Amino acid sequence: MSKQIGVLHGVVTVLAAAAFVATWSSGFIIAAIATVDVSPLTLLVWRFVPLAVVLLALVLVTGAGRGVAGAVLRRQAAVGLFAQFGYCASVYAAIAAGVATGTTALIDAVQPLVVAILVGPLLGLRVRGIQWAGLVVGAAGVLLVVRSQLDGSGAPPAAYLLPALAMACLIVGTFIQRRSASAPGVLLTLTVHVGVAAIVLVVIAASTGTLLPPASASFWLAAVLAAVFPTLSAYGLYWWLLRRVGITALNALLFLVAPATAGAGAVLFGEPLTGVTLAGFVLCGAGVAAVLLGDARAQGSAGGDWDRSRHPPAHPRRAGHRGGPCHRPPPSAEPAAACDERGRAGEPRRRVLPSGVDRSSPLSGRSTPPQCGSGGPGRSPPHGALSRARP
Repeated sequence: MSKQIGVLHGVVTVLAAAAFVATWSSGFIIAAIATVDVSPLTLLVWRFVPLAVVLLALVLVTGAGRGVAGAVLRRQAAVGLFAQFGYCASVYAAIAAGVATGTTALIDAVQPLVVAILVGPLLGLRVRGIQWAGLVVGAAGVLLVVRSQLDGSGAPPAAYLLPALAMACLIVGTFIQRRSASAPGVLLTLTVHVGVAAIVLVVIAASTGTLLPPASASFWLAAVLAAVFPTLSAYGLYWWLLRRVGITALNALLFLVAPATAGAGAVLFGEPLTGVTLAGFVLCGAGVAAVLLGDARAQGSAGGDWDRSRHPPAHPRRAGHRGGPCHRPPPSAEPAAACDERGRAGEPRRRVLPSGVDRSSPLSGRSTPPQCGSGGPGRSPPHGALSRARP
């Protein structure tokens, strides 16, 4: 049975990873189609605002936010500011400026290299040698694909900084999320992220005169698709996979987003897809395989680089415990003399607990009275105490 559960666990993870790549890639394609005649800010506003209302209603109905501390919500708001607003606004601005969809995705695909460099000092994790090799091979594939697409792009050079800014925003949001001591469920996480992005976008769009949407049906179709696939599905899978497979393996999957987006861009928009591009795709796939293999070995071993933030210890410490031996509170036991006096007076022997519950009461549910001299509640009597206590 355990083997079947393990196989099912792996199949679900693989399917979720494939869905993540497809839905994340769709965000670049939808942005390229929908921002031809409409401002990117307008599309983003109506991508996030209706979805924020729906998610907030779900949270209120299900009670997903009940009992969550304010500090946790504030930290998630910071994550949403970077991972939702910062990332999406930068990507949409880059595509609207003329940067090809595949090139935008490929620049973002450099993120795993940056994460691999920062994962040690920021999270205290060790990246294995095979993972470093996979990241280098994947980066080489990204460079090949980018080089094959640069000649056909008419965007100004400064526009290529926007995908890099999007990558930086997503990295910051990811590390804030991973450094959190506790994280709410995926529904509440998405609600906070989308809500924060919606508020910021409404303020910016209102100040720039791009708040009102057009009346065309194609715009609303694009807004619905952008809300369902790259926002609800892709980001939900992103945070779910982050907890499931770890930060290095998840960011390695972004290597697959790049060739998937470039392939779709070649079919839909005529973006260049040459032999060099295909060679880059192969290198990207090899890099992803190497990184995932290294992550699987890390989780399957007892090494120190295993991400223990996703696997708490078997015996967690009590709240407020700061290390060292765990001391019990002093026992609340009656003096032996008082117990002897009650015994001579014919009273039943009893132990007074800190809560004042009388163990001799028939409501206590216990039939065996405690022995005097046992050293307090819940402790065994010293050796020989039973024989000495008997008359």
